[in-house]
Amino acid sequence: MTNKKNYFRIITLVIVFVAAVSMLGASIGEKGKTKNYIIVSKSNKLPNGLVKKIESLNGEITKTCDRIGIAFATSSDSSFLAKASKIRGIRSVVPDFRYQWISPRYDYRKNANPPSIGDDEPYFSLQWALDAIDAPEAWNMGFLGSGVRVAVLDTGIDPTHPDLVPNWNYALSLSLVASEPFIDDLDGHGTHVAGIIGAAHNVFGTIGVAPSAEIVAIKVLDQTGSGNFSAILMGVYYATLMEADVVNMSLGTYIMRHGFFDDLGDWVPAWAVAEFMVILNRYMTFAYQNGVTVIATAGNDMIDMDHARDLVHIPSGATHILSISATGPLSWFYDATTDLDVPAYYTNYGQSVIDFAAPGGNLDFSIYPGGPYYYDWVISTYPGGWAWGIGTSQAAPHVAGVAALIIGKNGGSMHPAQVEAILKQSADDLGKRGKDDYYGHGRVNAYKAVTIK
Repeated sequence: MTNKKNYFRIITLVIVFVAAVSMLGASIGEKGKTKNYIIVSKSNKLPNGLVKKIESLNGEITKTCDRIGIAFATSSDSSFLAKASKIRGIRSVVPDFRYQWISPRYDYRKNANPPSIGDDEPYFSLQWALDAIDAPEAWNMGFLGSGVRVAVLDTGIDPTHPDLVPNWNYALSLSLVASEPFIDDLDGHGTHVAGIIGAAHNVFGTIGVAPSAEIVAIKVLDQTGSGNFSAILMGVYYATLMEADVVNMSLGTYIMRHGFFDDLGDWVPAWAVAEFMVILNRYMTFAYQNGVTVIATAGNDMIDMDHARDLVHIPSGATHILSISATGPLSWFYDATTDLDVPAYYTNYGQSVIDFAAPGGNLDFSIYPGGPYYYDWVISTYPGGWAWGIGTSQAAPHVAGVAALIIGKNGGSMHPAQVEAILKQSADDLGKRGKDDYYGHGRVNAYKAVTIK
């Protein structure tokens, strides 16, 4: 991998992004004063002289994504949006918004596979999810995700975790959260997700689906799981520029097509919601065209998205993103031979939105009266140790890990359409024949994916 990377250029990108985030953070004032905006060009090129034009309107450009014609700005002028929208060559100017991107979930709980390299990991026997997707069989074929770079857009990472340090790229990881300009994970979510993808084979703790893949942590959410839409967009853009092969976004939220109030209490009108999807699609198309396979969660609210016409789930509702639902066992602690692929009670569903299913954990308190119900969850790395977690947030990184195995097996560089085709061809068709509401094209299978010619 290192032969194809220009590290001087990448490190420069990191410095530029950090500087941009610092500017953004410094410009944000109290609610009702300085606001953040997203400026969208009519083409993938920003108008000439945009910086000076914005300054003349009492605004400031804080970051530009020159290759897709989008810029971020701040202004305390209440008429800034209307005036900036009239600049020649500008399609729209929309308010940035802040939202909760990690669905409410149960607290993490600290604390059957065939013979494989995972056998010497202390917690491997608890990793039923790896058995469900036949990851050990893929490892036994010699495929571990070597040479593949996976960007994890989340709450950061535990930079000292012994299961992650061997595969974590410190130089490329960064925070895009102005209030937390450090990579450390103060929530635990990002560390859990990273471990599912690429916890190292090191005779310690757990092992990831792709235990030799490189992990780049891009912090886009703070310790509460909240963040700005713009930070997520910048994260995708940065991941593409630094040549990630896979992007995992175990995050998402719903917005109402007719408009909604964001977490700061600001009303976002319907026209802005429509523009958000245009903006998001532009970023995802940029990633797709540059060889990045993007994977995101479908959400944890038991919603039939085929019939939720006024709701749009972002980012998974955008183009060129694989949307992942969750599966899991019920009573695995009592019977290791139980079905590992029961649709999770919380997962969103719908043929129009679900691409694939993967292990995310399940729950039925009646099975475990006062007992260890969390054994039906997914165990992974956590700041300071290991923990059980549950949600589509845990399902998506299993697919990211399988994608890394596919890309590694095929030489380290693949178009996302090729990766998706192999995922479809190799997925286990569960539930109704063909694509269905809960499994999409099927539950991913790592072994079958790496044995396809």
